[in-house]
Amino acid sequence: MPSNRFDAAFVLRLSLAQLISWGSVFYLFSLLIAPLERDLGLSRAEVSLAFSLGLLAEGLMAYPVGRWIDRGHERAVMTAGSVLAGLCLVLHSVVTGRTGLYAVWLGLGAGMAAVLYSPVFALLTRRFPNDFRRAIITLTFLGGLASTVFIPLTAWLMEVLGWREALLGLALLQLLVCAPLHWLTLRGAPVPPRLVAQHAVDHASGWRPLLRSAPFLLVGIFTVLMMSVTVAIPAHMVSLLRENALPEFWVIALPAAIGVMQVLGRLLLFFFEHHADLHRVNRLVPLLIPLGVLALLLAPVTGAWRVAVVGLFVLIYGLGNGMLTIVKGTAIAEYVSRDHVATLNGALGVPLALARAAAPLLLGLSSLGVGALMLAQRLSLRQARPGSSGFSG
Repeated sequence: MPSNRFDAAFVLRLSLAQLISWGSVFYLFSLLIAPLERDLGLSRAEVSLAFSLGLLAEGLMAYPVGRWIDRGHERAVMTAGSVLAGLCLVLHSVVTGRTGLYAVWLGLGAGMAAVLYSPVFALLTRRFPNDFRRAIITLTFLGGLASTVFIPLTAWLMEVLGWREALLGLALLQLLVCAPLHWLTLRGAPVPPRLVAQHAVDHASGWRPLLRSAPFLLVGIFTVLMMSVTVAIPAHMVSLLRENALPEFWVIALPAAIGVMQVLGRLLLFFFEHHADLHRVNRLVPLLIPLGVLALLLAPVTGAWRVAVVGLFVLIYGLGNGMLTIVKGTAIAEYVSRDHVATLNGALGVPLALARAAAPLLLGLSSLGVGALMLAQRLSLRQARPGSSGFSG
């Protein structure tokens, strides 16, 4: 059975793995665009396709990863994901053309599906069913600093060693730190109670009706629309700032500062959410994302004020994205089901991948995602009944 006791040391170890995984894989791409164009002779569109393929692979793998997590295989899944990410980074260091580049990012995408927030949020929900929101917020404190730590670190490694050698250094972090952390930390995964023999059939069929429920569909709309924006912006922000003639110091410093703002947002959520209505907080937080995007879109036309406007984006977007990670990570458990959270989140993998690919078209639709979450809250809370195993989990 899952333990109800919050284990800070357990969460801290997973947080360190999250810091490294986000920093060495997800935030890596924004720094690789220019050297890949230069050394491989590829266009911006050809290079960007590699990241899109990685996101597609992550989306396609989300459902099977979710099923494995819900079945108690979190240790094997996350360890294998770190090993795969490390090996793909090694292979990335020797790519010489388009085919190899696309192949390694397909592998990195599969690795991201196994090691980033979605699987770790699900296993925290299973291990700390009565305190999962606190566990998730705590984990994201360190994970939120990934851009702050790794954008400058990776930029420095690339300048000193070259981008290929820098990739080898990041690969070692995956293989020698993240993989052992996952293998040692995730021992003794709780067996899902509904997977015991006499209830196996019930468990296997219990999540399928939820896929057609209004709360799940509405939370899915919210997650897809918001994630499409929050994933697309960081991958291209460095190039966007360079193309708008910002000094190199600001090109690195501003994206890195987003991590600090994310952690600040989570601290605010951690300390103040007990003094405010949880569902009202969940409605207000996502509104910060379109406001931040608006500031970023205004930056190219503000002349001498360009750095200040981008800084305003960093503040609003960073605070909003830091808290939004918690809202997205707990929405399925809060409004649909806690028993099948990894599987249900995994079912959104392909829609998320398609939405990420269409992110430029969806920037203006993020407000619709907020509306979908509000409606999901209303329907879920109206239908929930004490003692039921439906939307209340």
